[in-house]
Amino acid sequence: MNVVASSEKLTAKDFATDQEVRWCPGCGDYAILKAMQRTLPEMGVTKENTVFVSGIGCAARFPYYMETYGFHTIHGRAPAVATGLKLANPDLDVWVVTGDGDALSIGGNHLLHVLRRNVDLQILLFNNRIYGLTKGQYSPTSPVGTKSPSTPVGSVENPVSAGVFALGASARFFARGIDTQAKQLVDLFKRSHEHKGASLVEILQNCIVYNDDVHKHITDKAIAKDSQIIVQNGEPLIFGKDADKGIRIKPGQLELEIVTLGENGVTEADLLVHDETNRTVATMLAAMEPPTMPVAIGIVYCDPTPSYEQSVVTQLENAKKQAGKVNDINALLRSGTTWEVS
Repeated sequence: MNVVASSEKLTAKDFATDQEVRWCPGCGDYAILKAMQRTLPEMGVTKENTVFVSGIGCAARFPYYMETYGFHTIHGRAPAVATGLKLANPDLDVWVVTGDGDALSIGGNHLLHVLRRNVDLQILLFNNRIYGLTKGQYSPTSPVGTKSPSTPVGSVENPVSAGVFALGASARFFARGIDTQAKQLVDLFKRSHEHKGASLVEILQNCIVYNDDVHKHITDKAIAKDSQIIVQNGEPLIFGKDADKGIRIKPGQLELEIVTLGENGVTEADLLVHDETNRTVATMLAAMEPPTMPVAIGIVYCDPTPSYEQSVVTQLENAKKQAGKVNDINALLRSGTTWEVS
């Protein structure tokens, strides 16, 4: 049931706690925290009905800094705790805050199933491509060649794409943002909250101590317009500092390619128009990486379907109606399949 809350209009300060924010100076987490504290009052939510659940890692300190309910759980298991919470009280707004190591390594199994089940949770995945809290080991999203205490001569593993993983796990919502693009994060958080079902927002976040500038090839101002493409539903896929580049399906092949407007007769009509309900194209967009392709920023995929806890509640209500009212506990215990031991 919903908790009765004050009708007073809240501000970003109302969602900030009195706890000292203990991230390294310059950490991208600060910007994400501020964006969230700004977003919640704009959505008109209450502190009493909002819960943040985290696992282990730098990102997992998030609940301490939000003046809402919160749980700091164990490594990789935040989706499981959040699922139980949502089933117990479907009226709550439940956010999961996790990192690339917490979510995609020890928590990979839990993340897969919360997406597959489509539990109505907003999942924020801070991706700095490194383990920050435990002093800089490589993570599942670290690029090949990453040198770290656990890979001193460079990682030889292929990294996981959070977006491709999510869509492969049957997620109904995937978006990607950047820690320094606060206005965009606010918009992504709002869309994530509006979506009924599991939503995953990957945030490219900088770890200034152990993996500084890991996203520089995407976020550097000098190249950002050529290395990013802002995807908007119903809009052609155009990017570039002169807005003269576009993405289309390569003729005769199920493959994306970059074209230049005005060259070889290419016009805007030849470009791919973003359809956020198209899972096949969304998977290709989620997989794009510089230097061969720009990285897709925005709502990459959104195609709602009934959420898990809604289906469970409906199933329980129907079962109760079919069973009818039972007053005799002995009769209830002896109902169904029973046997006698002689």
